[in-house]
Amino acid sequence: MSEKIFVESCEYHSSGRKGKIALKTTKPCLNQKDLSLAYSPGVAGPCLEIEKDKNAVWNYTAKGNMVAVVSDGTAVLGLGNIGPEAGLPVMEGKAILFKRFADIDAFPICLKEVFCADGKTDADKLIETVLRLEPTFGGINLEDIAAPACFKIERELKKKMGIPVFHDDQHGTAIISLSAIINACKITGRKLSDCKFVVNGAGAAGISCAEYYILAGAKRENFKLCDSKGVISKKRKDIAPGSEKARFAIDGDAGTLEDAVEGADIFIGLSVADCLSSAMVKKMAKSPIIFAMANPVPEINPAEALKAGASVVGTGRSDYPNQINNVLGFPGIFRGALDTRATDINEEMKLAASKALAELATEKIPTSVIDVLKKAYPGDFSKGIFSGDSPLKAEFVIPKPFDPRVVPKVALYVAEAAMRSSVATVKINLSKYEKEVAERIVAG
Repeated sequence: MSEKIFVESCEYHSSGRKGKIALKTTKPCLNQKDLSLAYSPGVAGPCLEIEKDKNAVWNYTAKGNMVAVVSDGTAVLGLGNIGPEAGLPVMEGKAILFKRFADIDAFPICLKEVFCADGKTDADKLIETVLRLEPTFGGINLEDIAAPACFKIERELKKKMGIPVFHDDQHGTAIISLSAIINACKITGRKLSDCKFVVNGAGAAGISCAEYYILAGAKRENFKLCDSKGVISKKRKDIAPGSEKARFAIDGDAGTLEDAVEGADIFIGLSVADCLSSAMVKKMAKSPIIFAMANPVPEINPAEALKAGASVVGTGRSDYPNQINNVLGFPGIFRGALDTRATDINEEMKLAASKALAELATEKIPTSVIDVLKKAYPGDFSKGIFSGDSPLKAEFVIPKPFDPRVVPKVALYVAEAAMRSSVATVKINLSKYEKEVAERIVAG
C-alpha cells in the first residue's frame, strides 16, 4: 500500500462520525403514538405473535434482511493474523458492500477469546458463539478466519443452523473465478474437463477453488496444488492424512512450482507476489490462462504474462483487466438466499451464481448500463471494452462490480436454484424478481 492511500484511508475512516456504518430506522418515531407502537406498550403485540409462532419473526422484525459478518481477524486479506479489533474496519467495509450493492443490512461482529494457546482459531469456541446468533440474523457471512479451522467452522455451522452460512474467503473467489475461467476457456477453445490446473496457494481459498472447479466439471487428477514448500505430494511427510490438502496429493515427487506449471493450461494464484516468472509461463501449454490473484501485488504482472504468451490474464486488482472481485458474488448470493428464506447456500446456488456472471459477460450491454460503466470505468470505456453484441474478449471475461445488472441477475439465478433444490422455504415470483431487485437497490 502506498503511503498516500494509507494516509487518505485513515482520514476517511476517522473524519466526522467514526467508522463507516450506522443504523437507520425504517418506521417513523416522531410522536407519542409512534413511540407506543415502536416500544412499550405496543411492541408486545408482535412479541406475542412470535411467541406463538417463531416463524412470525420474519414478518415482524428485520431478521430477513440482516446478515452477520463474523470474523476473528486471524486471516485478514493481505495482512494475516492481526486480531479482531484490527480486523473490524474490514468487516465494516464488507457491511458497506452488502448495503451498497444489494440493500442488505450487514453487521460486523469481531470475536475475541475464540483462540487456542498458540493464537490460532479454536474452531469449537467460534462455532459455539456463532450458533447463538441465529435468532437475530437471516444469514451468516464468515470472513477472514484462518485455515484449517475455517473448514470445520463452516461445515459444522451449516449442519447446525437453519439459516445460510457462507465463508466468502473459501467460496467467493471460487464462484467468481469459475465464471471467468468458463469464458476464458471459450476464448481459447478449451473444455474445462480437459484443462490441467496449477493452484499456487493451498490455504482456504486455494483448496476451495480447486474443489469447486471439480464440482463444475474439472477432473481431480488434472490438478497440482502448491504451497510454500512446493507441490502437494504423497511423498511429503508434512501433509496430514485426511486433511484438505491430502485430497490433492499426487503420487509423484513434490517438485517446485516451476516443475508443476510445465504443460499446464490454467494457473490459479492465491499466494504471494512475483512467484510466477515469464520463463514459467513459457513452459505452460499454448495460450495459457492465468489468474494471479495475490493482493496487492499479483503472482505475475499481467503485461509480463501476456508478453510471455498468456492468452487471458486476471488479477484481484481493479486497475488491471479481469478483476476477480468477491463483490460480484456475495451481495447477489445473499439477496437471493434471504428473499427465498433459504436454509442453506448449497452447491446448486453457487454454480448458479457462476453461470449468471459468465453469461452476463457475453450479453450486449444496454445503453443505460454503458452510461454507468463509462462513469465508473472511463479508461475501459475509451478502449472499447464494453462494446459489441457480445463484449466477451480476452480483456473482459467477467462483468464489472459497478454494472447494475450483476446483483439482480445473480440473485435471480440463486433464488431459482434455491427453490429448485428445495432449500427455499418461501416461493417468489421469478418472472418479476430480477426487476424488483434492481429497483430495490436503487431505492435503498
